[in-house]
Amino acid sequence: MIHYLTTNGVGNAWVGNELRILQREGVPFVLHALERPEVTFFESAEIEALNRDTRAIYPLPVLAALVSCFAAPFVFGQRYWSALWNGLTGPRESFWVRLKTLGHLAIACHWAFGVRNEPVSHIHSQWVHSGGSVAMYGAWLLDRPWSFTGHAADLFRERMALRDKIERADFIVCISEFHRQFYLDEGARPEQLVIVYCGIDVAHFSFREKEAPEHAGQILSSGRLVEKKGFAYLIEACAELTARGVDFRCTIAGSGPLEAVLNEQVTLSGLDDIVTITGEPLAQERIPEFMNGGAIYCLPCVEASDGDIDGLPQMLMEAMACGLPAVSTDLVGIPDLIDEQAGILVPPNDAKALADALEGLLASHERRELLARGGRARVESSFNLANALDPLVARFRERLGA
Repeated sequence: MIHYLTTNGVGNAWVGNELRILQREGVPFVLHALERPEVTFFESAEIEALNRDTRAIYPLPVLAALVSCFAAPFVFGQRYWSALWNGLTGPRESFWVRLKTLGHLAIACHWAFGVRNEPVSHIHSQWVHSGGSVAMYGAWLLDRPWSFTGHAADLFRERMALRDKIERADFIVCISEFHRQFYLDEGARPEQLVIVYCGIDVAHFSFREKEAPEHAGQILSSGRLVEKKGFAYLIEACAELTARGVDFRCTIAGSGPLEAVLNEQVTLSGLDDIVTITGEPLAQERIPEFMNGGAIYCLPCVEASDGDIDGLPQMLMEAMACGLPAVSTDLVGIPDLIDEQAGILVPPNDAKALADALEGLLASHERRELLARGGRARVESSFNLANALDPLVARFRERLGA
């Protein structure tokens, strides 16, 4: 049995899509989460069942956790003491990180105590910060192999004990060539690394053959309204396009902590009649309908001031699968998805370059169609969940066989 640990279960769209494929491929797994998700971004019964069956660690049952931690030295013996020694002396980024990972060891004692009598062939962590610490120590206590998939914030802003985790992982899932090189630079062994693109179910997204005239000037964007998505730069680019006399509209679908700030930016820029922020999250099942209402999809990702950053946004793949030419930024894993045949990349934090790219596409139906077809082909060839997860499925089956 694969024990799959994530931060918030199927609260991330990519996790839900990956687990659906594992189910269809017959890979047996149990889904664990640090916390249950507030929302799932899905409307399907399949995801609802996964969410219902998720085993959440928090809120922590205090008495049971204390009993588990007290019993751990007796249940796990020498493995407990070696894990504790690692927590006290292993390489860490800071003293604060050491304290947190020692806390994660305590959580791992509670978690491992609860699954110790279950079949555990392999433990996999989606994200490698807090959940990765619990997974590493849980695997240590249970004497089982473990692996992880790293993305962005967990590797940079919230990095903790990363080199230790790289050294001890059975294998590491790289979501882009950028990530593979990053792990090599951090000391990973080449044989540990397997590239598994965060794909999508391409069959769910129909390529739009002809652009409706009323959508010819419509720019779309979507995602959680947070700094790393770069929406502030998109609004600034829209102001630049308006100053140039370009006729267009822009819709940003999503909700999040920056909603009020972004709406204020729209108003101060005089764009209330041009830019719309929906303030509502976009469910996975409603993405095709949303994408079919536009001519261009733009997601100008940036590195946030707190170090948060996107690894390889799934929404870009979904837009490209629907037949929208994509405009994004040359950041982290995005160049693995978008090349010159599949879309346009501009430097991050550059509203003028973004406006130039959008203006060029708005002015040329032929260019939009060419990039739309190239984008769909790129997603079909390398980011289709029907085959993108094959390397991960193969690794899991090897561990199940072992």
